Amino acid sequence: MTILEPKQSPNIFGRSFARIGRIIADVVLPPTCLACRIPIGEPAGLCPKCWAQAGFIERPYCERLGTPFPADYGGELISPAALASPPAYARARAAARYSDVVRDLIHLMKYGDRMDLVQTLGRWMARAGSELLADADALVPVPLHWQRLWQRRFNQSSALAHAISKGSRIPVADHVLVRSRATQPQFGLPRERRAENVQGAFKVPKEKRIEVRAKKLVLVDDVLTTGATADACTKILLRAGALRVDVLVLARVVEPV
Repeated sequence: MTILEPKQSPNIFGRSFARIGRIIADVVLPPTCLACRIPIGEPAGLCPKCWAQAGFIERPYCERLGTPFPADYGGELISPAALASPPAYARARAAARYSDVVRDLIHLMKYGDRMDLVQTLGRWMARAGSELLADADALVPVPLHWQRLWQRRFNQSSALAHAISKGSRIPVADHVLVRSRATQPQFGLPRERRAENVQGAFKVPKEKRIEVRAKKLVLVDDVLTTGATADACTKILLRAGALRVDVLVLARVVEPV
């Protein structure tokens, strides 16, 4: 007969109570799809329909921009857009296309106080950016201006960076990059105006340059559209001495290749 030592009992009972608690919670409050809220089998996930419509990005994609290709043409793929206008950052990766499903999740997180979404979205991003994170020294969230931060109460890019950090154990450098002036929202602006809008809007404070110098950084944001904001942030970080800057986002707008 096996005798359980007293010191083992609390752990066994604790796991049993936790399992019972999860079963009761699933009965009383069954897991629902993060996007459409219909009941699903597992918590913190999407129903089959929303999963299919989310547009998760897998290889083959452009090694510089992370934009998907319609077919695998072999070798390291670089898109015509990356060749015509190479970005300041080394590589960009996105978990998904900016689909209706992902757009709704982003809006729920940013404007609907759905902070319960952050950990799941962060896991999607960590998976998509695993090669960027492999040798990264720090995660740098795209900053908000203090006025926007006061209105919104939190920076979604910082929240996502901390979710990524939780799994990857890469530290978040929250204050090495600051937005020194308020800018017009990028949404709705034409491509050429986006670059002008963020020109000179970011800086690395002198006392923070030591945290940037010779470091491999991953810039974190929620959406990548034309890349104007990512480029502006990257240039400032490189001028401050960063060795390399990659970009990791939840979603990116995908133009036809």
